Amino acid sequence: MAGSETLTSSEYIKHHLTNLTFGQLPDGNWGIAHTTEEAASMGFWALHLDTLFWTTALGGLFLYFFYKASKNVTAGIPAGLQNFVELMMDFINENVRGSFSGKNDLIAPLALTVFVWVFLMNLMDLVPVDLIPYIAGAIGIHHMKVVPTTDPNLTFAMALGVFALIIFYSIKFKGVGGFIGELTGMPFETKNPLLKPFFAVINLVLEGVNLLAKPLSLSLRLYGNMYAGEMIFILIAVMYSAGWTLGIFGGVLQLGWAIFHILIITLQAFIFMTLTIVYLDMAHAEHH
Repeated sequence: MAGSETLTSSEYIKHHLTNLTFGQLPDGNWGIAHTTEEAASMGFWALHLDTLFWTTALGGLFLYFFYKASKNVTAGIPAGLQNFVELMMDFINENVRGSFSGKNDLIAPLALTVFVWVFLMNLMDLVPVDLIPYIAGAIGIHHMKVVPTTDPNLTFAMALGVFALIIFYSIKFKGVGGFIGELTGMPFETKNPLLKPFFAVINLVLEGVNLLAKPLSLSLRLYGNMYAGEMIFILIAVMYSAGWTLGIFGGVLQLGWAIFHILIITLQAFIFMTLTIVYLDMAHAEHH
């Protein structure tokens, strides 16, 4: 909560679900929104500063520890950080070998980055919901969402990055003609020249929906699951203001949900990684 400000349950929930937003204020000036209403009025060109900060910080943390492990690598039986990194890389390589049939040196590093980065962002959901917002409020920062994957702007941005790779490799390995032919030549085929244009339109609609569903499935699945998890933590936190009995019960619920949520944050990172590998494998495959 922001500083010592007292909020109702509804205001508390709304406060914790509002990003630290930079954009054009109602008076025409550009700055940081101080209220939920100001943040909502900023429109498409607003920036969520907390999402950008935590995404960059966690990405830097990932790079730092893996770089440190690579600089201090030793022969023999690995231990500590090196052991963890090697186990992680073996896990990623095994999944790439099982899901990717082509040959591309980018896939394994991409899968490693996606899994670890998404996992770290999801892991922020286990931080007590009031801890960082309270610290931020004490220094004058009105809003602070610490789970980047509960921001659809971030999940869509990651999904669009994967989508761009899908289009790039589809055209690279199949050519422009092959890519267009894949969109217009299946699943309905005919040798009748009069029916071919009709079937091509139908195929384009069906395959176009299938193609566009890939980034949507990546982004919305991750966002929906993490947003729901964050909402449950916030609703449990509301119970602490309802007396000792509900407060103790809320503490038990929060512990149980946190333990269960460890599975969710790991599973969502794994699913995002696996779908990325599978979609890129499909982009590399040639259809005849």
